Amino acid sequence: MRKTKMIAWLPMLLLAGAVAHAHAMLDHANPSVGSTVTSAPRSLSLSFTQNLEPAFSTVQVQDAGGARVDQGKAQVDRANRSVLHIGLKPLRPGIYKVHWRVLSVDTHTTEGSFSFQVAQ
Repeated sequence: MRKTKMIAWLPMLLLAGAVAHAHAMLDHANPSVGSTVTSAPRSLSLSFTQNLEPAFSTVQVQDAGGARVDQGKAQVDRANRSVLHIGLKPLRPGIYKVHWRVLSVDTHTTEGSFSFQVAQ
């Protein structure tokens, strides 16, 4: 009886693991998460583990005072649909916070944030 219950739970445990990996998670960013760059970037690129739905994927970049320093609507790369780009206004030395929210093509939404710094 105990063995039967364990066998019955096995497919559910495997499915739960597959679902956990189904979300588009941030793989890497440019500028990198937590990095300090010596010159101000003109754009930000975020690479995810799955393709994104362009209409529902956004990113905002703010300075230490909370003012937006991005140039508006983010764009999903046409050649690589797992990459999200956004232009940046001229950045002064300081710390910048990035907040992203994306919808993967399999309809799962994820979001997160990180900071990077522009050195003086």
